[in-house]
Amino acid sequence: MEGSNRVDAAGTVGTAVSVKTSEKTGTTKLPRPSIKVDARGVVGDAHAGTGHRQVSLLAQEDVERFSAQAAGGKAYRPGDFAENITSRGVAVGAIGLLDRVLAGSVELEVSQIGKACHGKGCAIFVETGRCVMPEAGIFMRVVRGGTIRPGDRIEHRPRPLRIGIITLSDRASRGEYEDLSGPRVEELLAGFFAGKRWHPEFGRSIIPDDKAALSAALRKSVRGAADLLFTTGGTGIGPRDITPEVVEGFADKLLPGVMDYIRVKHGERLPSALLSRSVAAVKGGTLIYCLPGSVKAVSDYVPEIARTLEHSIAMLHGLNH
Repeated sequence: MEGSNRVDAAGTVGTAVSVKTSEKTGTTKLPRPSIKVDARGVVGDAHAGTGHRQVSLLAQEDVERFSAQAAGGKAYRPGDFAENITSRGVAVGAIGLLDRVLAGSVELEVSQIGKACHGKGCAIFVETGRCVMPEAGIFMRVVRGGTIRPGDRIEHRPRPLRIGIITLSDRASRGEYEDLSGPRVEELLAGFFAGKRWHPEFGRSIIPDDKAALSAALRKSVRGAADLLFTTGGTGIGPRDITPEVVEGFADKLLPGVMDYIRVKHGERLPSALLSRSVAAVKGGTLIYCLPGSVKAVSDYVPEIARTLEHSIAMLHGLNH
């Protein structure tokens, strides 16, 4: 993307310590010499199916840490926490939603981080009062099936979260003044994603207040697989304000509640905020948010939008969150 600012998020490589299955859910999984993975998950495993939690993984380092903290120093083994794959050497704590994990000849997509504990239905919880899987386990769905054996290579491949920012301004596009709203969007989003298990990659551009230019920029961003696309400017009622019309004609779906809420919230103290025609929409796998062009408005809008971002991304990718 133009003006790209990618956050370094190199993956790690390790090995499979153990691979396991169980015939029933909520029980310890037993080690196998190999497991076969097809479109439904691990063949013969109780968790195989059409859902998004087809294959589970837990780091051996987390099993050992949990054992060291357990009362009486009990040593827990791979499979005690009902994971299909136990890894060593992979920085599982850095793996994020939608990242890829290559294990043996299998390719998996991360679909959930941690889970709710079964409580009294979990033997480990009953024994210790806590469990490591809800804290440190990851769940994945199958991209490509194959076979995994103990000793096989496991590779984490981070997936960038692509965020495009388009500023619409005749004067800024001519270089007559510095764009401040676009950088402010990036600053706020970078702060929101800091410390989270995402790998944001930003790209910024400036275009004039022109329907053809905006239409071309929207198409380019969607073709480039942008996950999030923010525009600033062109949401007012002036003769050159064309952003909402173009985006509404381009989008597959509109999300009126997001912007309606923001307008009402800030309109109580600043009635002119009710004149904004800001829009939230979806095109393919891209979430689009059209914001007013002032830095103050961007500072009001982005934190409110951020509250729904992770859930919205998960919904778009069919993760049932």
